[in-house]
This record gives sequence, structure tokens and C-alpha cells, in this order.
Amino acid sequence: MMTEEMMKQMPHMMGQAGQMMGHPMATGAMMAATGFAAGRGLLGTTLLRNPLALLAVGAAGGVAAGFLLFKYQKEIVDGLTKVTGMGKDFALHQKENLNDLMATAEEKLEGRATPPAPAAEQPPAA
Repeated sequence: MMTEEMMKQMPHMMGQAGQMMGHPMATGAMMAATGFAAGRGLLGTTLLRNPLALLAVGAAGGVAAGFLLFKYQKEIVDGLTKVTGMGKDFALHQKENLNDLMATAEEKLEGRATPPAPAAEQPPAA
């Protein structure tokens, strides 16, 4: 099926593909494509087209997710509590920084800002 011209260009094309695979984005894209192809081959298109099979797979996934949520409920709640506390601390810190910036800006507008340090005098050039 390949023409002679395509066969002549094959070594050149393969050399460029080798250089492209050195790039992390190309490697990630190739891994994603391989995973997609493997998943499609394992699951097959008939499994995704059959509504009953799709429902069964969805139910099994829901049962598995529910079991894991029940099993690790304490860890999940502790983690969410910690993340929420970190978010509150971050918001308070940003609010404090904003208040400091606003106070500095108001001082500059009112003319109460501290005067800039005097420039060092340079000796006259000889």
C-alpha cells in the first residue's frame, strides 16, 4: 500500500519523530494516545454502545466509590477540614496585605508619607 516515494521518505520521517519524542509534551501526548487506544481495545466499542452494559459498569463504579468513601470517611473529613483552614488563613493573610497596601496608598495621597532617603552626593568630577 505504500508507494515508493513514501518508502524513500521513511528514514527521514523516523529521524524527526525521534527528535520530537524527546520533548516532554510529545511524550505525554503519546502516552495519552496509547492509553486511549489500549482502553478502547480492552473495553471495546460494544461495551460503550450497549446501554445495559454501560449501566452495569456505572453501577459498579458507584459501588466502588461509595465503599471507598465509607472506608476512608475520617481521612477525607480531616483532609477537607485542613484544606478549609488553610484557605481561611490564606484569605485572612491576603486581606491583611491589602489593608497594608491601602494604608500606604492613603498616606502617600495625604502627603504624610515618609520622605525618601536623601541621595548620596557625588564628588565633582576632576
